[in-house]
Amino acid sequence: MSTIKFEISATDGLARRGKLELAHGSVNTPAFMPVGTAATVKAMLPENVQQTGAEIILGNTYHLMLRPGAERIAKLGGLHKFMNWSGPILTDSGGYQVMSLSELRKLDENGVTFRSHIDGSYHTLTPERSIEVQHLLGADITMCFDECPPFPCEKEDVKRATELSMRWAKRSKDAFVPRPGYALFGINQGGVHGDLREQSAKELIEIGFDGYAIGGLAVGEGREKMFSALDVTTPHLPHERPRYLMGVGKPEDIVGAVVRGIDMFDCVLPTRSGRTGQAFTRRGPVNIRNARHTDDPRPLDENCTCPTCTQYSRAYLRHLAQADEILGSTLLTWHNLHYYQELMAGLRDAITAGTLETFVAEFQKTQELGDIEAI
Repeated sequence: MSTIKFEISATDGLARRGKLELAHGSVNTPAFMPVGTAATVKAMLPENVQQTGAEIILGNTYHLMLRPGAERIAKLGGLHKFMNWSGPILTDSGGYQVMSLSELRKLDENGVTFRSHIDGSYHTLTPERSIEVQHLLGADITMCFDECPPFPCEKEDVKRATELSMRWAKRSKDAFVPRPGYALFGINQGGVHGDLREQSAKELIEIGFDGYAIGGLAVGEGREKMFSALDVTTPHLPHERPRYLMGVGKPEDIVGAVVRGIDMFDCVLPTRSGRTGQAFTRRGPVNIRNARHTDDPRPLDENCTCPTCTQYSRAYLRHLAQADEILGSTLLTWHNLHYYQELMAGLRDAITAGTLETFVAEFQKTQELGDIEAI
């Protein structure tokens, strides 16, 4: 019996529109979660993140357990109070971050022993400890601990990692403390191999989770292979439970995944790009550092209603980027998050209206047009 409520209100093909009810509020799906790895969405105030339309954000077990520490955050009232975010929070289990530390970790059946990238101290992260940390943080959605194999990777190695992840998923479920409004999501693994994805889905369903994530994609396999993996995976996931594609992605990746039945997304791309001078617009990405914006009085996107587009010119944004001014990071990040949330709202409305095919065609057409010509 799930401790959360998820209702699907409309479908269009495989795409679904729904609502997820969690301890700290509701989330309309398809939803994009801005990444707040270290208890902050970089360059943004929490109220500004909320103003973009975001209803849920992501925090990270690995980073927060190392600094400032999960026990400290718990003593200070939990992650929501600590970072002044009143809405729902999903926490990544830390598995992906730990696996990326190939030179600093040792993996066995029990879990992973690793050295901190901050001070070199040793730590052990097991399924039980990962769930405990997420409980201390007060996450609305807790992710089970898994091993995310790299790409490319031999199928035998992917199989071994997937089987280990399923054993860890059972231990994660056993360690989780069920309470109303708080969810535990399982993570489907299997790389780009359909048979492993199907087997992983069956084992996760046997264990039983409140939602099902698809992990191990967007790690270098390319869009075509990612979409193929989704095509063979989503049919094996429960229709009545939310589906979350981890670490995705570019706007065109999100649109393609929604068409394939995915409900939730997260990615550092809109925030990281905002700090490096890249903006996402209806007509594709814009590099604001490009010299052609030097004297351009127009906004990034003439159809965008975010504060960046309604109050600042491309010329000013380029000046901020060239001068490495902090405000430049804030304004571009704000715009990017607003664009992503506007895209999600458009997808939700199109699913409700039964016009998703038209919406996707228009999205692709305007993206292919490219940025507006310089004046």
